[in-house]
Amino acid sequence: MRIDMVTIFPEMFAGPFGDSITKRAVDNGILDIHFTNFRDYTEDKHHHVDDTPFGGGAGMVIKPEPMYKAVRDVLAKTEEFAASRRVLIMDPSGPTFTQEKAKELAGYEQLVFICGHYEGFDARIYKLADEAISIGDFILTGGELPAMVITDAVSRMLPGVLGAPDSAPTDSFYDGLLEFPQYTRPREFEGMAVPEVLLSGNHAKIRQWRREQSLLVTKKYRPDLLEKAELSEKDRIFLNRQESGTDC
Repeated sequence: MRIDMVTIFPEMFAGPFGDSITKRAVDNGILDIHFTNFRDYTEDKHHHVDDTPFGGGAGMVIKPEPMYKAVRDVLAKTEEFAASRRVLIMDPSGPTFTQEKAKELAGYEQLVFICGHYEGFDARIYKLADEAISIGDFILTGGELPAMVITDAVSRMLPGVLGAPDSAPTDSFYDGLLEFPQYTRPREFEGMAVPEVLLSGNHAKIRQWRREQSLLVTKKYRPDLLEKAELSEKDRIFLNRQESGTDC
C-alpha cells in the first residue's frame, strides 16, 4: 500500500513512523510512505499557506491554491493507483474512525491524507477529498496526529505486517468487541492467579472462555458495542444467562 501525507509538517511523522510496526512494514516493502509539503506549492515570497477568513473572525484559514496544487500533483504522479485510491481529509466534520473503517481502507492500494492546521480549511478544499474522517470529538493542533492514528490502524490490517498471522483478529474492536483478558508468567502474582482454563491445554475451552470474557468485558465497559456487534445465538444465550444470574 502507498500512503501519501500532504502536510506542512512532514517532520512530525519521523518518530511514530520510524519505530515499531509501521517501520517494519516499510522495511518489508508492505507500506510505501511519501510526504508532500504543500508549502512548496506557494508562489508568494513568504510561502504563506494560510490567510485571514472572509467575514472576519479569529484564526487563519488554509488557502485553497497550494493545497489544490499539492494534491493534484500527488494524484498525477501516482496515476497507476487511480482505480484503488482514497483521498481522506482529516476533519472533525467527518464520521468517527472505527475498526470497520480501518478494515475498509486496508482494501485500497493508495491512501492520500490531507492534513490541515490553524483555524481550518478553506471550504473549497473539501472537494479534493473522497471523504472526511475524525478520530473523536476533541480538538487537536492539526491533522497529522489523526493521520498517524489511521495509518497505524490500517497498516495492522495488511497481510504480513503483524508478526503473528492471527494477531489482528484478536485485537479489541476487530470483531466489534473488546479483547478478552490476557495473562503471562508467573502463574500467580500477589495472590492473583491465572485462570485454570488457560493452563489446561484444551484449545476449544480456551476459545470459548476468551469469547465469553470478550462479551463480558464489552458488556461492562462498552455496552454500546454489543448493539452493533454480530453476535451468534450462543453469544446471546450466554449474555442472557449472565443477565439473569444463571450459571452457564
